[in-house]
Amino acid sequence: MNVLVWHVHGSWTTSFVHGKHRYLVPVTPDRGPYGLGRARTYPWPDNAVEVTPQELRRSEVDVVLLQRPEEFDLACEWLGRRVGRDVPAIYVEHNTPKGDVPNTRHPMAGRDDLLLTHVTHFNELFWDNGGSRTAVVEHGVVAPAVEWTGELDRLAVVINEPVRRWRVTGTDLLPRFAEIAPLDVYGMGVAGLADRLGLPPERLTSHDDVPQHAMHGELARRRAYLHLCRWTSLGLSLIEAMTIGMPVVALATTEAVEAVPPSAGALSTRVDALLEAARGLVDDPVAARRAGASARAAARNRYGLERFLADWDRLLEEEVCASR
Repeated sequence: MNVLVWHVHGSWTTSFVHGKHRYLVPVTPDRGPYGLGRARTYPWPDNAVEVTPQELRRSEVDVVLLQRPEEFDLACEWLGRRVGRDVPAIYVEHNTPKGDVPNTRHPMAGRDDLLLTHVTHFNELFWDNGGSRTAVVEHGVVAPAVEWTGELDRLAVVINEPVRRWRVTGTDLLPRFAEIAPLDVYGMGVAGLADRLGLPPERLTSHDDVPQHAMHGELARRRAYLHLCRWTSLGLSLIEAMTIGMPVVALATTEAVEAVPPSAGALSTRVDALLEAARGLVDDPVAARRAGASARAAARNRYGLERFLADWDRLLEEEVCASR
């Protein structure tokens, strides 16, 4: 079928377009947030096709996949059809609720013209969905083409915009872990992070906006992966690190409690316990390898691409068939 989907979350969209359908990805001359087009830092399959808003008016679209509230009206305008009535619609919610949690009402709550789909069971539980039909399709990742070696006694972190998001991403906790081992922080907007935290450069090195395949290769050389997010949805970088075979030291918050088995490293809300675990992994490469093997098995069993695409195929087919 022909699926209209915006390129919003890079890693998630990369997994999604690896399916068997034809994916129509809007592109605009400025390649702005509503017309980013195909990924340019990761190879996408040929069945992900760029389409302009003008071309969409003439395109056959079987289902619209929305990820931001404003895309609903935009899709109606670009398609010249009533989304949710003339063409079925699925809204994918990637994020945890904000504001008056757990009373935050979802922007699509109470609607009968779309299926509200969450990427974690935690998100479905904590959003007020207002009686809308809901489903959960858990993440799936394209397995990185590298495996953990862990020869560097350093800790790796992947965070986007750690200064702006600060406590949300656990940025304030990084100095305590920098006392255990040097940190390598990857992501967007990480430049200058050591200065903002008052750390010397030898204790924290920023790697700003590194291409995904290169980042995976560097992550694999670090001893363990830190996941210190207090309040975010389940980060795909965490799953990718586990798939590589990295041992994990993680805050037991949001969906991490489902994704990370204790045998994969350490999972706790006690920062002191996580510091002790990080020190143990740095000091004992054998224990780190054992924990990493557990992390890899858990991630590949639960978040494999095949399962993810099969779940989405079933959901897409049900919605399109129901609309007909």
